[in-house]
Amino acid sequence: MSLYLDQIKQLVELQHVDDQIHDVKKELEEAPLQVEALKERFEEEEAKIAKINDKLQHMREQQKRLDMDLEDETSRLKKSKSKLMQVSNNKEFQAMSREMDNMERTTKSFEEERITLREEIASQEEALHEVETIRDELKIDLATKEASLKERIATANDELGKLNRIRRDTGNDVPERILERYEFIRRRLEHPVIVPVKNSICTGCNIAIPPQTFIEIQRGQQIWSCPNCQRLIYWAEHFQDTHQQAKKAQQEKPMVFAEDLNLGGDSGNF
Repeated sequence: MSLYLDQIKQLVELQHVDDQIHDVKKELEEAPLQVEALKERFEEEEAKIAKINDKLQHMREQQKRLDMDLEDETSRLKKSKSKLMQVSNNKEFQAMSREMDNMERTTKSFEEERITLREEIASQEEALHEVETIRDELKIDLATKEASLKERIATANDELGKLNRIRRDTGNDVPERILERYEFIRRRLEHPVIVPVKNSICTGCNIAIPPQTFIEIQRGQQIWSCPNCQRLIYWAEHFQDTHQQAKKAQQEKPMVFAEDLNLGGDSGNF
């Protein structure tokens, strides 16, 4: 059992280093994407502002024309009222009265339209203010992210270089056959390579391990692969405490591994 735990310990330690490398590479991938996403959001808000400004310009031009039309119609109505006082016969008086009624309806319609237009302009101006506030906040955030992007990438690259050196040293402690198997899986599967089995479930693919395979894993004699996802697996109950100790030690310094490993020959284990 102790030899089996030594094997698991070495692989888990290697996985710990690969976990950190995975996180750093993810940072290198995501940092520029975060800036690009922020740029897209900023450009979207800019486009909204341009659209609202175009609409406001059209509405303000419409308002000017409406004000001129209303002024003309009001002036005509005043002139008609003056002429009405000079009318000498009833027929002409009735004709001019009908004309003035039409002008008053038109004037009222213009006034109502102007009120509606003013309300819509006020609404658009409020929307513009809200979008401009969002745009300005994004602009500040974008400037900050762009300024720190080079530093984040440089820091991540430095960390990646250190981790690669640690990984090389850690990998040197793993016997060649086990390391080859580990690397073979790592090249073909998504991260991670080695995972615990909990309650007969592989935590890599979340699918139940066949009962006979689970029994063999519990015996703790050889390292098995998950029949479904092909990741290396071990029973969590065997390695729970040791795993936590290895995790803590990994934060402090690289682990020193035993070199005497037992290799199984079955296709599902080694």
